[in-house]
Amino acid sequence: MSKKSATPASDTETRATSGHAPDLRLWLRTLTCTNLIENHLRSRLRAEFDITLPRFDLMAQLERSPQGLKMGELSKRMMVTGGNVTGITDQLVGEGLVIREDSPKDRRAYIVRLTAEGRRSFRRMAEAHEKWVVELFCGMDEKQREQLYELLAALKTSAAKVAQKK
Repeated sequence: MSKKSATPASDTETRATSGHAPDLRLWLRTLTCTNLIENHLRSRLRAEFDITLPRFDLMAQLERSPQGLKMGELSKRMMVTGGNVTGITDQLVGEGLVIREDSPKDRRAYIVRLTAEGRRSFRRMAEAHEKWVVELFCGMDEKQREQLYELLAALKTSAAKVAQKK
C-alpha cells in the first residue's frame, strides 16, 4: 500500500494565502482534511479488503436497511447516478455479496439486499474502517474532538440554512 503525504501540490489548502478571506481558507482546510481522511480510508480498503470506497459505501447503505433498498433509493442516498449504482451492484452480485430481486410492489424496480456472506464481509470491513477512523483522530484529545464536533454541527446548520434559501 502506498502512502501519500500531503505535499503542497496535493494540498488544496495551499491554494489560499493570507490575503484570501478567512472563510475561504477555512473551507480549503476543511476540504484538505476531508481529502486526506478519504484517501487514507480508500487506500486501506483497497489494500486490506480489495474493495473500493463506493462498493463499501453501497454495502453500508444496505447494512443499515436489512429489508433492502430500491436501486433508485441507493442512488439517492449515495448521491451518484443510477448507472453508477447499477455497475457497483453488478460487481457485488457477481461476488455473491448482494442479491437483486424484483420489487413486489413495483415491477419496474429492483430491491438490493446483502447476502449472509455480504453481511459477514461488511462487518469485518466496518470494524477495520472504524479503527482506521479512530486512528486518524488520535492526535486530538477528547476535548478537542468534542469541540470540533460541535463546531462542525454549527457549520452544518449554517450551511443548510443558506442552501435552503437558494
